[in-house]
Amino acid sequence: MKREDFSDLAVFLAVAEEGTFTRAAIRLGVSQSAVSHTIRRLEASLGFRLLNRSTRNVSTTESGEKLLAILRPGIGQIDARIEELRLVKDRPRGLIRITTAPDVARRLLWPVITGLIRDYPEIRVEVNTNSRVVDLAESGFDAAIRLAETVGPDLIAVPVGPMLRMAAVASPAYLAARGEPLCPADLAGHDCITMRFGADTAPYDWEFERDGQESVRKVKGPLIFNDGDLCMAAAREGYGIAYLLLSEVQADLDSGRLRRVLTEWCPPFEGYKLCYSSRRQMTSALRLLVDRMRYRG
Repeated sequence: MKREDFSDLAVFLAVAEEGTFTRAAIRLGVSQSAVSHTIRRLEASLGFRLLNRSTRNVSTTESGEKLLAILRPGIGQIDARIEELRLVKDRPRGLIRITTAPDVARRLLWPVITGLIRDYPEIRVEVNTNSRVVDLAESGFDAAIRLAETVGPDLIAVPVGPMLRMAAVASPAYLAARGEPLCPADLAGHDCITMRFGADTAPYDWEFERDGQESVRKVKGPLIFNDGDLCMAAAREGYGIAYLLLSEVQADLDSGRLRRVLTEWCPPFEGYKLCYSSRRQMTSALRLLVDRMRYRG
């Protein structure tokens, strides 16, 4: 392998992780055309295709997946060693301001930041819990934890959790009285416990998919919340069907307090990512937080 191929491999890794040439270019600080040219050059050098291209995104070929499996552990070890050397020179310090939804702050962020401030007393962390997607630069935040689908193209995003799945749930008493919906269209005849993420936004539409067929439902019911715990409590009390992350309701499903419906219409999707601006210089404190939160499952 030629020496320049090693830097090209780093570009390939960025494209594979970001899913588009555009986001990879922002992450690397180069033009989109430079990224595209590098990938073509690398494929020509290796003698096989690494990526399948479409108008909106790219995906790895079978050969590309095998190459990724080789690259990720090696580059991860290199990054970790470089970070150790950097920390010796520049001990992390200062304030990290991060925003995310309340349940994400409790489940994903809290276990990490408690260890972080214990190991590095000069780091301070401010956590703002807000379900709305805010502009990081305008709001003065260093980072946010968001679902992958809400991450803007100008942000670098690092996975911090596994794939997720939604769950439509109701109490056994409600389903005994009202019946079980067999397809998303049946929700029109049910009370649905909806969520509104901002005072000036419409209630969240429920999105379903089965065998490539998508169904988006504008549901309605007697209750609207901006908090998942309240939706779950209302579902337990029999006020209707709630639509929440499976991980949030799993304990209630296991205990029998809630039952799941429309299961086959809720496929897995990309989970939470920690995102930060590609235009701001990354502090050693934020770099350390990103490394500790990175999902490696």
